[in-house]
Amino acid sequence: MRRFLAVFAAALTLGTVAGSGPAGASTATPHSCPRGLFFCEDFERLPPGGPRTLKWGVDTRHGTLTVERSRRGNQVLHVHTVDNGRAFLRVDDIAAPDNRLYGRMRLRVDAFPTAPDWAHFTLVEATGAGSAEVVRPVGGQYAPTVPGTFWGIGADGGPTGDWTNWRESAPVTEDTWQCVEWRLDATDNRVAVWIDGVANPELTASTTEHGGNDVPFVLPTVDTVKIGWQLYQGGTTPGEFDLWIDDVALSSKRLGC
Repeated sequence: MRRFLAVFAAALTLGTVAGSGPAGASTATPHSCPRGLFFCEDFERLPPGGPRTLKWGVDTRHGTLTVERSRRGNQVLHVHTVDNGRAFLRVDDIAAPDNRLYGRMRLRVDAFPTAPDWAHFTLVEATGAGSAEVVRPVGGQYAPTVPGTFWGIGADGGPTGDWTNWRESAPVTEDTWQCVEWRLDATDNRVAVWIDGVANPELTASTTEHGGNDVPFVLPTVDTVKIGWQLYQGGTTPGEFDLWIDDVALSSKRLGC
């Protein structure tokens, strides 16, 4: 019976077409929180409404986090911000051996910014001791010269400066559930990203190859990861942003989608 229900639920998920609100279901597989992870949250055990949990904290300004039940029955985290606000789920006290950390989340973004020019945003931010770099493995920027909005790795606060290395080979997709993975590896201060299980060689950074000042890029010893949304310029189009996140996990090895 348990296997039948799992197969039935998977069939419903595969048959879902994402809509314009939280109605679409993520492509989460059963048992999305196995043991042995640094952190895992599928939102299924949380009551609907504002988050009430001791597993993670909240960092907001002109934004909200809300646990919602989708049309297909699974629960997701609705992230809502106004203009250049922020709303993050915050995970503290991470201790990854050898400072090697993998992350995964499933997400759907209603709409990305198309104004102001060069509007840039962050969905994942990692910080810690030993380096002032605020690492942004999952983010992006609106490039009016193309024009278009693209995924890109970035950083701020450290010697390499404030940069977002967006790539035309990684255009964003609106109103569609996607699986995004990232890796932070202190071996060569490498950042890497996969989208729907496929690595993009241009969505990488390392000690000497990055988008900032001509100095070494050095990862902090990561102990805090924030996941959600922040946009840094005011006067945005659209004026509000909505995304839905599910199956967040942090691990010492790649989890896959």
